[in-house]
Amino acid sequence: MTERRVVVTGIGTINPLGNNIEEFFSNLEKGVSGAGHITRFDAENFKTQIACEVKNYDPSQYFDRKEVRKYDLFTQFALVAATQAVEDAALDMDNIDKEQVGVIWSSGIGGLKSFFDECVDWAAGSGIPRFSPFFIPRMISDIAAGFISMKYGFMGPNYCTVSACASSNHGLISAFDAIRYGKADMMVTGGSEAAVNIPAVGGFNSMQALSTRNDDPQHASRPFDKDRDGFVIGEGAGALFLEEYEHAKARGAKIYCEIVGGGASADAYHFTAPHPEGKGAIKAMKDALKDAGIQPENIDYINVHGTSTPAGDLPELKAVSEVFGSHVYDLNISSTKSMTGHLLGAAGAVEALACVFAITRGVVPPTINCENLDPNIDSKLNLTLGTAQQREVKYALSNTFGFGGHNSTVIFGKL
Repeated sequence: MTERRVVVTGIGTINPLGNNIEEFFSNLEKGVSGAGHITRFDAENFKTQIACEVKNYDPSQYFDRKEVRKYDLFTQFALVAATQAVEDAALDMDNIDKEQVGVIWSSGIGGLKSFFDECVDWAAGSGIPRFSPFFIPRMISDIAAGFISMKYGFMGPNYCTVSACASSNHGLISAFDAIRYGKADMMVTGGSEAAVNIPAVGGFNSMQALSTRNDDPQHASRPFDKDRDGFVIGEGAGALFLEEYEHAKARGAKIYCEIVGGGASADAYHFTAPHPEGKGAIKAMKDALKDAGIQPENIDYINVHGTSTPAGDLPELKAVSEVFGSHVYDLNISSTKSMTGHLLGAAGAVEALACVFAITRGVVPPTINCENLDPNIDSKLNLTLGTAQQREVKYALSNTFGFGGHNSTVIFGKL
């Protein structure tokens, strides 16, 4: 079978740096931190009292009251971002074949707050099992993909990928494959997460995974810094509308860039820690380069997973150096989690948009907050510290890794 080319013709987001693409791109370039003190619940008794929350979000601006009752916050974020991407793609809804449009949406956790709230209500009750009829549909991770398809009548491939923080890169790869192998002409893909809540923050705290820099939230996410002490949890969604290249050209679509390859692997090492030598990350990146049919020297920018954890940052940079050899000093590397925080299952989608930004605007977003570089990190690496850097980006590579040893890499190319 001849593989078909796949391009991005629509984008959308709601995340801690902006409730639409232009806000996000503007703050990404400026190096703005999306962190602050938690407002979604009273975090006074928690070790971590900070997060990267979506700002100025009012669900009534997007949904009626009946819809809000049906949708967990992660589904609301999914619908907001996906709607932006579909509208940006400027489809002629009356004349497209909706059987050839699919939705692959991702979430690492799904409706955790809905699950938690129902359990709390049950525990506080009389013992009579009174549960909301919306409980199960609000909770399950696949429901966002279903609701997106229902909104538009898209009847192509429809499911959810769940691989912790690697989820939405895996979803991007699956959507890419669906188009290039002829199972669909167009796909909505992305990821959403709404885990700034009691069980998520409490659970990650018990693992000592989150930063406790509560007195200075805007500087808490500090990838590569010797004083980094964990990630800052984030929330939101990112969406991309993918389309077969000839199909997009035929309808005169605006094309942002092309998806050229994807790779996936397992560390097969530990249930939360990455392989210390980055073996799984190396395989994912090499497989993505092979899939794209390009050489390491072709890559101009890498959006690393870069979570700001003591255990995670070093193995990834080791892996990058192993894969890219001497070219590693000629490319830009940055962690946009320094600004957005860690959106868990939505991280790959939002960071894919950062790659779209780099390719289309010719600007590499910065890594902020790295004030004292970890002495174990090669100081000759261009980690794009502090401020954005202008350069032509022909190819951008994005890594995401998840608990369980899941690794996923996607490569985007300039047309």
